[in-house]
Amino acid sequence: MKKSLSVVAVCLSFAAGVYAQGTVDFRNKVSAGATPFDSPVYMDFVGGTKLGNANFVAQLWYGASASSVNTALLDTPAVFRTGTGAGYWNPGADSTRVLPTIAGGTAAWVQVRVWDSTKGADYNAAKAAGSLYGDSNIFQLTTGNPTGSPPTVPAVLAGLTPFALVPEPSTFALGLLGAAALLFRRRK
Repeated sequence: MKKSLSVVAVCLSFAAGVYAQGTVDFRNKVSAGATPFDSPVYMDFVGGTKLGNANFVAQLWYGASASSVNTALLDTPAVFRTGTGAGYWNPGADSTRVLPTIAGGTAAWVQVRVWDSTKGADYNAAKAAGSLYGDSNIFQLTTGNPTGSPPTVPAVLAGLTPFALVPEPSTFALGLLGAAALLFRRRK
């Protein structure tokens, strides 16, 4: 009987290792811990206005390589804070996100994508509808491994750098037209 239980325990430990999934701490500001960082999202870099609109959401995308960052987490996208919390999304009560196809304790490439949720239910739909949107840099991290020996905490997004939203094409076009008009008027 003891031998059978030992065999079952060994099999289960191998199965747990195979199915262990990497974890990430989905916050863009971490003040405490070994790797503090602060990476707000801006409406624009010209005025330095932090994004503070609850219609905007952030979602984590990931892949096994930099060129394969094309899988969005199925978790509900995080809504942006307003007021004094502008520039930062609210990950909810638990900021841990699981990367289903990435083993715990291994490398993953990640990117944060932001869009106006009133323009589309997902990033691609909102972008196609002309929403303001933004993409962070693509960076590598080593995922947390909650079932490892010893277990490790979710990886923080320490490679994330601040980024700004890209304006709607019509806003961009109007800006270019205005700049051209100023240059033309200045020449006269």
